[in-house]
Amino acid sequence: MKKLKEFLIAIIILCVVGSLVYFIYKGTSARTSRELARRMTEISPRGGPPETIDGLRRAIALYEDQIERNVREGAQTGVYWKILAMRLSDRNMHNDALEALERAIYYNTDDAVLYYLTGVSAGSVAKSIVGFSVNAEREREHFYNLAEKSYLRALELDITYTRPMYGLGILYVFELDRPSDAIAHLERYLQIIPSDISAMFVLARANFMLENYSRAIEIYDRIADRSKDKNIREEALNLKDVIQGMRYE
Repeated sequence: MKKLKEFLIAIIILCVVGSLVYFIYKGTSARTSRELARRMTEISPRGGPPETIDGLRRAIALYEDQIERNVREGAQTGVYWKILAMRLSDRNMHNDALEALERAIYYNTDDAVLYYLTGVSAGSVAKSIVGFSVNAEREREHFYNLAEKSYLRALELDITYTRPMYGLGILYVFELDRPSDAIAHLERYLQIIPSDISAMFVLARANFMLENYSRAIEIYDRIADRSKDKNIREEALNLKDVIQGMRYE
């Protein structure tokens, strides 16, 4: 008899707790719906759509589960496009990669990696345009512009992201003939990754193009001192000698 009473009491407690949880959830859901309805009304032109806040709240509550499913599906779709874009880029299928990246950015506008990958693919597409079209020059300019803007957007989203810094350095020095724009990005990159020999070579070239010969020589000396690769050391010292020869001609 005692065990039966304890069992009944436990059942009653569970029912009470379950009811409380249910009403708390419903209250929270209702508050969320009211808040979302209020926000929708506030941000709409002329004070909101014809629907009242109560009407919007009821509609939101009715379709809340469907909305959540759509949000989850949208996030999953964005991941799919990102993976597809990366695989296409890895296979040097950059035109197709750009299409996938556009879709991925549609679903996730604040992913710095997507903009970096867009910069890489756009730059590659620009270099591949060799004149098949009468508008080749305009197309090449468009893709270089897309590459630049994409790298810059990636840095806006993450100022410590080194890959677009290096990408901009390459783009400005070797493709757009704007070495002065490259230097700040490359210097910042080397502050974060001071051992990157490739970035040092690009920075030295940028300074050489600007006739900052002393700075270029200093960088080549740094490369020669830090690199353990004999060929790299010889290349740095040869380039240093070329600059010194030009200075004394």
